[in-house]
Amino acid sequence: MSARGEICGCFPTGRHYAGIAHLMRLRVLGAAEEVAADAPWMDQLIALVDTETTGRDPAVDRVVEIGVILGRGGEIIARHGWLVNPERPIPEEVSKIHGITDDAVRDAPTFRQIAPELLELLAGALPAAYNARFDRAFLLEEMRRVGVDAGPSQPPSLRHSVDWLDPLVWARLIHKEEKSRALGDVAARLGVALDNAHRATDDAEAALRVLYAFASDARVPVAYGGLVQEQRRLAREQEEEARAWRGRSLRCSLPRARSPRASNLQPTSPRSGPLPTRPTASPGARSARRWSAAATSSPRPCCCRASSRT
Repeated sequence: MSARGEICGCFPTGRHYAGIAHLMRLRVLGAAEEVAADAPWMDQLIALVDTETTGRDPAVDRVVEIGVILGRGGEIIARHGWLVNPERPIPEEVSKIHGITDDAVRDAPTFRQIAPELLELLAGALPAAYNARFDRAFLLEEMRRVGVDAGPSQPPSLRHSVDWLDPLVWARLIHKEEKSRALGDVAARLGVALDNAHRATDDAEAALRVLYAFASDARVPVAYGGLVQEQRRLAREQEEEARAWRGRSLRCSLPRARSPRASNLQPTSPRSGPLPTRPTASPGARSARRWSAAATSSPRPCCCRASSRT
């Protein structure tokens, strides 16, 4: 049975056609067809992939290390990892993060050389990664460079129609009140060991153990189809929240426009532009003129002034 759920043979009219009910299936978007939608995802073979790279852009940057951890039933059953010659220099600031230098990969195989073994390893396994968008993009781009395009005949990890399982999406839900959802912090809260962070094999194993730990949470569906559907919903919701947060941050960072004061506005003429205006005097000068006018125009001394200024 493929990743499709059984539904009844009903049409919008509500009439039931039992004779064709077995022909109708509900396809779960993002699910691999090799796995039944109602099958427990924990029982399936999962390949959790982690990559270390020369940068963040898969279009120009390259993989320098890739790790693949295979698991089934909550247990790790195989570990695989390769240093990869990226055929380009590794920026110094990136080497400071994962510790992989040009010397470390000088004699390593290129991605083209490991691609056949990697394809064989991924065959039939449900793909997963922590922050799957990043690792998936790099894997697909590296495969494309060596002539392996995404398509229905490829392993689930190389099909555009198949969603990767992503523990980060669930960490953002289950650890919502925590400040950090970085892999190292999430692993530490769950008691998952991660002694060599930012190395592909170690990160991949910790991420898969985190995914298995989340399986005990009631908010994580048991069925594979339900897991994919709920992860899709959460990912959309989280992306909308992130987009709104970025919008608020941008608005707060912009200088506020000052509204023009009415006293600074000049009347204008449609032909000659601003009309001439009388210069305005300061409040002190206006007060002085009033006192002076009162003194010169009064026929007799001001008693108020005399009594108050002495």
